[in-house]
Amino acid sequence: MPNVGFFWQVCSRIVQAMIEVVAKLGRGPVFLAGEVLECVITFTNPLSASSTSASSEMLAWASAQIHCQFHASENRVALPPSDGSKHDVQAENETVFVPNRGERGQCILSTPPKILFCDLRLDPGESKSYSYCETLPVDGPPSFRGQSVKYVYKLTIGCQRVNSPIKLLRVPFRVLVLHGLKDYQFPQDEAVAPSNPFLEEEEGLKKDSRLADLATELLMVATSRRSLHLYNISNTRGKVGTFCIFKTVYKIGEDVIGTFNFSEGDIPCLQFSVSLQTEESIQEEFQRRRGQPVSFTVHARHQESCLHTAQSSFSLPIPLSSTPGFTTNIVSLKWRLHFEFVTSGESAGTCLVRGSQSEAVTWTGVEQMEVDTFSWDLPIKVLPTNPILASYVSQFSSTNSITI
Repeated sequence: MPNVGFFWQVCSRIVQAMIEVVAKLGRGPVFLAGEVLECVITFTNPLSASSTSASSEMLAWASAQIHCQFHASENRVALPPSDGSKHDVQAENETVFVPNRGERGQCILSTPPKILFCDLRLDPGESKSYSYCETLPVDGPPSFRGQSVKYVYKLTIGCQRVNSPIKLLRVPFRVLVLHGLKDYQFPQDEAVAPSNPFLEEEEGLKKDSRLADLATELLMVATSRRSLHLYNISNTRGKVGTFCIFKTVYKIGEDVIGTFNFSEGDIPCLQFSVSLQTEESIQEEFQRRRGQPVSFTVHARHQESCLHTAQSSFSLPIPLSSTPGFTTNIVSLKWRLHFEFVTSGESAGTCLVRGSQSEAVTWTGVEQMEVDTFSWDLPIKVLPTNPILASYVSQFSSTNSITI
């Protein structure tokens, strides 16, 4: 008769043999290009500390690397063939660390891999933490999920047991790109500046803090300028009214506010709508079909009936989760306000009719009316915001884990 107790111990050992890997982004899942991404990676043997030393776990190595994955719609984008032979050869060998193994699309950007450790032994209940720091490239695209293309950033942590395949833990995060930071040179004579000798601060983190402060200052300067912009609204028959807006440069998270004045118009406006839109266009050399239409996405909309209304206004929020305008060699994203107006084909007085001839006069709307419609587009510029603020609404989690 087989030894049932021994068989159960072996099965329990197989089931319980595991290591928990937890990766935590200290500041949140949103960063500016040029900032330092810091991630603390913890390896834990979850078995009780009272277990025997035979329950210790061994990892051969662990490594981490940041990469940006690009994916394009085959129906809209014609990409040149890429030389993926190197990655194909590596993918066949399960002992080689390939961060984008199994990912869709192309890896268009990656940082050098960094080894976290070699030959790690974890006793029951023991944990070891390692800090991974890397500067995000300033020449990469922003994170973007459009109708034609996608740019996705991930930190991939690869680890391997002895005589076992590699396991990958992917930590997705968001990157915002602010133009102007790339060419900024920090002063070199900071040694003479006042400092606290009792506080130790790494040079990379100090520069990272200065970069965030500089970005905040540049965004404040760019989006705080206000000047009156007046536009006449008219069609082929005459003037409908005027539109007023005080700035055309915004940060994500701000509200776009505008006002209408229909009191000076010759043509009555029955209804108007304003849409906050992004325009995603593929560069001509990468278009699947010549002259193919651009893709529009509506982020906010305001609609109002305004017959006999002298003045009106609207407020459209720019979502913190949206992507600021940008341009790469493949795609361009622009923001705009799209206006649609419905005007009467008759004078304002004919929009009402007298209901009776008695002393008590009742005015009612006409049953049928000739109308004209026309549209107008006003380009605006949308910039990034403080990445900490954008982290509050991010779909990504600051903590990711895997069990191997």
